[in-house]
Amino acid sequence: MNHPHESAAPALRRLLDLLVSGAATEDFADVLADARRHGAPAAVLAEIDDATWQALRVHRTLRQHRRREAELTALFDTAGDLAASRELDTVLQAIVRRARMLLGTDTAYLTLPDEAAGDTYMRVTDGSVSVLFQTLRLSLGDGLGGLVAQTARPYATPDYRTDERFHHTGTIDAGVLDEGLVAIIGVPLLLGGQVIGVLFAADRSPRAFSPDEVALLCTLAAHAAIALDTAKSLADTRAALAELNAANELVRAHSAAVQRAEQAHDRLTDLVLRGAEVPDVAAAVAALLDGDIAVLDAEGEPLAGRSAPAAELAGAVTASRTEGRSVRHGELWVCAVLAGHDTLGTLVLRGRPDLDDADRRLFERAGVVTALLLLLRRSVAETENRVRGELLTDLLSAPDRDPAGLTARGRRLGVDLARPHLVLVAEPAEPDGPAGLDRGRLAGAARRYLFGSRGVSAEHGEAVVLLVPVEAGAADDPEETARQAAERLARLAGFPVTVGAGRPSAGPAALATSYAEGLRCVRALRVLGRAGEGAAARSLGFLGVLLGDGHDVDGFVGATLGPLLAYDARRGTELVRTLRAYFDCGGSLTRAKDELHVHVNTVVQRLDRVEALLGRDWNHPERSLELQLALRLQLLAGG
Repeated sequence: MNHPHESAAPALRRLLDLLVSGAATEDFADVLADARRHGAPAAVLAEIDDATWQALRVHRTLRQHRRREAELTALFDTAGDLAASRELDTVLQAIVRRARMLLGTDTAYLTLPDEAAGDTYMRVTDGSVSVLFQTLRLSLGDGLGGLVAQTARPYATPDYRTDERFHHTGTIDAGVLDEGLVAIIGVPLLLGGQVIGVLFAADRSPRAFSPDEVALLCTLAAHAAIALDTAKSLADTRAALAELNAANELVRAHSAAVQRAEQAHDRLTDLVLRGAEVPDVAAAVAALLDGDIAVLDAEGEPLAGRSAPAAELAGAVTASRTEGRSVRHGELWVCAVLAGHDTLGTLVLRGRPDLDDADRRLFERAGVVTALLLLLRRSVAETENRVRGELLTDLLSAPDRDPAGLTARGRRLGVDLARPHLVLVAEPAEPDGPAGLDRGRLAGAARRYLFGSRGVSAEHGEAVVLLVPVEAGAADDPEETARQAAERLARLAGFPVTVGAGRPSAGPAALATSYAEGLRCVRALRVLGRAGEGAAARSLGFLGVLLGDGHDVDGFVGATLGPLLAYDARRGTELVRTLRAYFDCGGSLTRAKDELHVHVNTVVQRLDRVEALLGRDWNHPERSLELQLALRLQLLAGG
């Protein structure tokens, strides 16, 4: 019978128990330590070590998913609270409380304009302890809130006191100082393209707000603006009922329409919470509006429903984004799907030339729900790509260290390295830009390029590397795939991109070789004046590949002419010069001896020495072509 510590099974079960129980990261290391303390064999220890490493990866991924799920659940709870609230004060308090909870800040607050006084005032605060701060009134254009209201864009500052982007006033600075606030983020509440308020979250210590946090707060603000508008509409309705009893039927119809919109929003929210995909939401909206719904991504590619010409819709999408509302475009209705100021896609409604206010709001709420769903999908995809990207980085850095281990890791992550893949190497075409910024934007563009596929991308060296599975289609043609990738990555990144492709390969070592070929191709494109294009290495020709990497030119010249160069250096002879003259004279000994100003016998003796050093095939067509090319490159290099 085997001793318990001669097998890794107990330790593996313990690691699974730790994953299930959500144990702390430090607990995973104890498993290997216990096995080592009990004298487990080296093979078992290696297996436990690998399993621990994988368990920690899964633990980290699960933790990220739980955090994202918690944020999304909180956001939908907010939607439920807002939809259920009827009193304006209750609505505003729910907005501020949820903003503070979502971002985990010390305080949150909301300012609204006072049209009578011509300024803005602090309507609701949460977590505030300063009476001075709670009673602040801000002139239009002052402070961070004034900048947000003027530009209708979100702004965040890690340290309000030293930030000079907005106009400081003594009154505002005194209130901020009394509250002890340092880091502040403000986002606009937009309705019909108009700023109807500003939502803030703030910390009492320096803090940099991430793009995801800005997008989340902007999405909450979109919910809040709609809910605020609904609350105001209901308040106006109550006033109208009190003053105009004769308009009872009209008010009742309006209330029914608002209620229908809220119920529809709840239905859409429930769909997303139950894990529905974009086509499910599109189908539900189409049924509610009795029309045909199409969902397009940021580039106009269809995610659900019938496709629509992106170029024809561009103006309508821009108008919808600017106004913050759906717009009519001929017989279509168009609504930009936004997360803050980031356009995630477009909703297109057919079959309803006319929409009343209630149905138009329902269409716009569908855009908000679709934005949340796409944000969640993007977050999950980026998390998966980061984990897979680490595999790609390890593969390119040390493919020979553990090929079997790399293949096994890839299989566990859903990347079958044994299958053929195409390696694309992408670099910004303009070398003068900020390298880190451009490469970061290119990495983001690569993730969006691969979104929805089984491809993997990672930053490696000065480039971004994409690993694309070879499927039936464009990936079978490296040249066409590289060309299309260069065009699309340029659109996504906002600047020209050069893409080089190696040959389709399978296995860690072959993929690393394919990466080196793609990198040479990128450099060759740059040298040949074709930056901003995409090509495969094999399509550039032998000279193009050589020019792509200056080190290869020296290596080629050295490998081809090395014995002659060494002999000339050691003996002070002129074998290289003689060989160049011989080829330049078309193989004529007589013309060569005139060119060199020596006797013909001297030329013959030198060529005999060349044959002795290079081999008898030195003057055969293929070998002589290599020699002539090496001589030309050596001459161009100043040799």
